[in-house]
Amino acid sequence: MSDSILILGAGGFVGTHLVRTLAERGEQVIAVSRQPIDLALANVDIIIGEPNEPEHFLPLLRRSRAVIHTASRSTPGSSAGHAMAELQHNLRPTLALLQALQTHPQSNLLYLSSGGSLYATAPEELATESSPVRPRSYHGASKITAEHFIGAWCSQYGGGATILRPSNIYGPGQYERTGFGIVPTGLGKISRGETLPVWGDGSAIRDYLYIEDFVALCIATLATPMSDGARVLNAGSGAGVSLNELFNVMEAVTGRVLQRSYDTGRAVDAPRVVMDASLARQHYGWNATTLLHEGIANTWAWFNTILP
Repeated sequence: MSDSILILGAGGFVGTHLVRTLAERGEQVIAVSRQPIDLALANVDIIIGEPNEPEHFLPLLRRSRAVIHTASRSTPGSSAGHAMAELQHNLRPTLALLQALQTHPQSNLLYLSSGGSLYATAPEELATESSPVRPRSYHGASKITAEHFIGAWCSQYGGGATILRPSNIYGPGQYERTGFGIVPTGLGKISRGETLPVWGDGSAIRDYLYIEDFVALCIATLATPMSDGARVLNAGSGAGVSLNELFNVMEAVTGRVLQRSYDTGRAVDAPRVVMDASLARQHYGWNATTLLHEGIANTWAWFNTILP
């Protein structure tokens, strides 16, 4: 077995940051992406494809000491009404990976689950890893299903896995994409003077986590071999911010008005999700350190470098 780190979903927002950070730290990385990616790094082996059978993963696992599963084809909104799409595009590849890992239990697994699509917290309550999960979307249901399958793999084959439940990750490198990320969508609307459609009245409260803070936690989980079994950790800032408050920060950072139109809320959206990340602090000494205004300012500065 080699010492490479296999990253699934390497062409995505989180995946790209992980590839660059690990490569800069001298790690050998196998980056698997559905689409071609431009990463001119000597210690990164780019594989273009979408593995979804156990035999697709086996040659990659032989070269890897750890797997980071960041790949996802959906959001709570995009999967509405499309249960079979979750099975085909998200669960099938994950289960194929686990079946391949049956013969490679020494390869640690870091799986990126979800916090916002699983929890629903009451006012003044922080969701802990032991809080009840109540997925309101097929996307969330798929994530919790994958978590249970990972736990079963660990129990049967002696594998070690860390499951991270992140809040809403944002930051430089997150391009506008329909249904993926309110921060790039809002900044895009501001830059073009367009109106942002908002589901609900803007009172929905979420926890926003800066990408560099999240990557730091991922790196910490890979720093030492994982113990047998599956450990679930929340990854969030611990600060609840309403959509309207987020929009106000965007306006303060850009010095421009974000035009908005409000519509009826969606059934897939919980009114409030804020998470307690004490376990991540306990196990890895990790804290989210980037304040929202600072993170939005960094993101806006990057955003202006890609504007036509």
